[in-house]
Amino acid sequence: MKENDMDYGDAVDAIKQQWQLERPDLSLDAMGIFGRLKRCSMLMTDRLDNTFAKFDLNYWEFDVLATLRRSGAPYTLAPTELFSIMMITSGTMTHRMKRLEARGLIERLPNPEDARSQLVKLSQTGFEIINKAATAHVDNMESLLAGLNDTKKKELDVKLKELLAIFET
Repeated sequence: MKENDMDYGDAVDAIKQQWQLERPDLSLDAMGIFGRLKRCSMLMTDRLDNTFAKFDLNYWEFDVLATLRRSGAPYTLAPTELFSIMMITSGTMTHRMKRLEARGLIERLPNPEDARSQLVKLSQTGFEIINKAATAHVDNMESLLAGLNDTKKKELDVKLKELLAIFET
């Protein structure tokens, strides 16, 4: 049977049907779940990136600025707090800080509690950009899920929370 002869609902169903033909001994339920999660992630990332680009940001720049913004006034964190929250290495954080500082989106300040370190603070420019970008980001996410009613969104959130709990243990 050729791919165009198959009756399937989406790209993941097509892959599952191909495997079913070639390896009927395999259980494909998990493959469907992981395939759809991956495909959703890819499609979602593209659409999120398009919104960030409107503010001359990429995903990680948005993430750093948003982390500082949601930390509350004075929108300042130690680099170790920042890279721990963002789950990246200190080397990666250093590179990101240099780029954001060069763009005037953050400032590095002396740490009054530790003369050996600096704090990372959201600059006024960074504050203004992240406020606008965060509003657009939330609106974008809402529009991406507009096809689901509130009940479906809550159900999906619960199921994803359960899945995340499995992965985090």
